[in-house]
Amino acid sequence: MLIDALLLVVATPLLLIGAYLLLLTLLSGRPQPPPSADPRTRFLLVVPAHDEAGGIGRTVKSLLALEWPAEARRVHVIADNCSDDTAAIARAAGAEVTERSHASLRGKGYALQVAYDQAIAEGWCDAVVVVDADTDVDPGLLRAFAGRIQLGAQAVQAFYGVRNPRASWRTRLVTLALAIFHRLRGRGRERLRVSCGLRGNGMCFALDTLRRVPHNAFSRVEDLEYGVALGRAGIRVWYADEAEVRADMVASEKASRSQRQRWEGGRFEFARAQGGPLLRDAVRGRSALLLDLAADVLTPPLGYFGLGAILLALGAVLLWVLGVVMPVTALLSGLPLAVLVVHVARGVSLSGLGARGWLDLAAAPVYVLWKLSLVLRRRASSKAWVRTERDE
Repeated sequence: MLIDALLLVVATPLLLIGAYLLLLTLLSGRPQPPPSADPRTRFLLVVPAHDEAGGIGRTVKSLLALEWPAEARRVHVIADNCSDDTAAIARAAGAEVTERSHASLRGKGYALQVAYDQAIAEGWCDAVVVVDADTDVDPGLLRAFAGRIQLGAQAVQAFYGVRNPRASWRTRLVTLALAIFHRLRGRGRERLRVSCGLRGNGMCFALDTLRRVPHNAFSRVEDLEYGVALGRAGIRVWYADEAEVRADMVASEKASRSQRQRWEGGRFEFARAQGGPLLRDAVRGRSALLLDLAADVLTPPLGYFGLGAILLALGAVLLWVLGVVMPVTALLSGLPLAVLVVHVARGVSLSGLGARGWLDLAAAPVYVLWKLSLVLRRRASSKAWVRTERDE
């Protein structure tokens, strides 16, 4: 009985995470889009860019081709600490450009703060949209945002997907991961009427939201940081499933190494610092919004959850075969692994990869161990904007 109790204590965190993921999976059906939007909503499309001369022109042209009245949208590029022709190319493509240079205050968060402050001071727009500099956007993006803003949304997140899913097995795994993390969970959280969170690309904020909750997020995960700040202010981020933004994901190991170190390391640091306080405040305030944000922050990347679930299930089966634990204990310990299979299967169905998605999952254990090694080896954090190396 003592071994049973100890095993269940070890299993409890994975069981709780599994219950959360199963709930979101069950609620991941396709949502209905909002009614037709009034085209008078004015949007300022902000593109923070650091040395993006190679792709900024394509992004600006994609934004200028949005199906929205030209008089009700503007494109504003923040060329931040650039050493190339990003600003000139963006102007030539038709964007307004602000060039920013600062020796120490470097990073995407600072570029966004400049754009938000200018938008608030000018007061022209009804909402600000953030799109990364290497992104293609769905032509109906602003219709999806406007429909929700007009229903009362104060912040909206589009689906953030992959522009080059077939480039390599790495980009296919990232495509699957984003289908799970953004689409599946976004749909589920939207049905629960909690915050779907911010993903850094394809974000929309009502101008009043930026006035009410000043942007003071400058870490490596500034999107996650600001999304939590909105939640603490009682503002949930709506999810726009039919609106998509797509960016290139790096295909090679060399190009993806520094990117993964920043993303994974930054998220772990944020979870360690903010997960506990979020959970405490959610319980004290009886806030479903904060409870969900705490669950999202404290839920590890799916690969790490899967690794833990597999080890737990194997250990439980071994102890059961040896007669050390009861069958019910082994069964409960296997539930996280069962949830993982259901969660991933739903993700594959949403990813558009088809049977190839299942084949690429064979590489997932290697990919997870590689990511874990990067996190364990990471050095002191830096807020500097390190441009992701593109595959040539």
